[in-house]
Amino acid sequence: MALNEQALTAALQTVIDPNTGKDFVTTKALKNLQIQGGDVSFDVVLGYPAKSQIAGFRKDLIAAAKSVAGVENVSANITMNIVAHAAQRGVALLPQVKNIIAVASGKGGVGKSTTAANLALALAAEGASVGLLDADIYGPSQPMMMGIEGRPESTDGQTMDPLENYGVQVMSIGFLVDQDEAMIWRGPMATQALEQLLRQTNWKALDYLIVDMPPGTGDIQLTLSQRVPMTGAVIVTTPQDIALLDAKKGIKMFEKVGVPILGLVENMAVHVCTNCGHIEHIFGADGGKKMAEQYNMDYLGALPLNMQIRLQADSGKPTVVADPDGDVAGIYKAVARQVAVKIAAKAKDFSSKFPSIKISKET
Repeated sequence: MALNEQALTAALQTVIDPNTGKDFVTTKALKNLQIQGGDVSFDVVLGYPAKSQIAGFRKDLIAAAKSVAGVENVSANITMNIVAHAAQRGVALLPQVKNIIAVASGKGGVGKSTTAANLALALAAEGASVGLLDADIYGPSQPMMMGIEGRPESTDGQTMDPLENYGVQVMSIGFLVDQDEAMIWRGPMATQALEQLLRQTNWKALDYLIVDMPPGTGDIQLTLSQRVPMTGAVIVTTPQDIALLDAKKGIKMFEKVGVPILGLVENMAVHVCTNCGHIEHIFGADGGKKMAEQYNMDYLGALPLNMQIRLQADSGKPTVVADPDGDVAGIYKAVARQVAVKIAAKAKDFSSKFPSIKISKET
């Protein structure tokens, strides 16, 4: 009896991608379905990094296919293909960088840099090629957090190679100046330095570049938001009213320059006493969640006020690499997965497919 392709497709359609809430057939992730006698083969191409989930997806899809009468052998090939997505109108994408994600906050001290480092590490752990740009000229912290010392090398005297640790390419003004040197620069100088760091770094085929934005909504932040081709922004806040007030300003800034908000991360949401286990909302309860609802934004997750997060970042080994199987690393990984899935659902960038038009006068 010949295998019924319709029955096979219907069976495969019962397997739901937990990241999108949809099946692989409807989203057209399933491709090249082949039937030869009792042998079935197909490919599934994911638009986001999911290294840790691929074995589970394969197992579920094979089981679904084998539930169809007549299926004997199943070959399922699951791969990841992360493509470039559209940025703000009129801003060209960077060569070698497919997607740029800004991690921003309205004010300092809310854990933005720690979040940026752990998001970069979480995406890399899931199989993506990731870079991290420390855009905080006045207070660069990524060299310490990522455990990197040294200066970038230049082979041509014009561009620099990023430094690397834990599989993430990193660039920061902190690599170029002494640790205790104060950056006494006016806005235009700082902005120019940042653009050079971004554009004169030899990023190597990045799927995602995480930009750890300077806190606030001033000249530097505005210029970056207008000139850097950003796929989207992640807002980091704490639950307290004063932090939320400033986070709103950051949201408004990105809205004005056409950068979509991918979601909000609520840091220091709850404190659990290490001695007695008492739970206390030191900075208030659910402030970030309420703000996400108010602005119709995705609430990506809540991180606890946890001493280990701080100790791990200060020691140059952020939580995702220090304790990869722990609860907090799991939250960072869930946030990173949501960000990647949201980007995969966005409009793709087709500018590279358009031919350049040249106008010449007839003689």
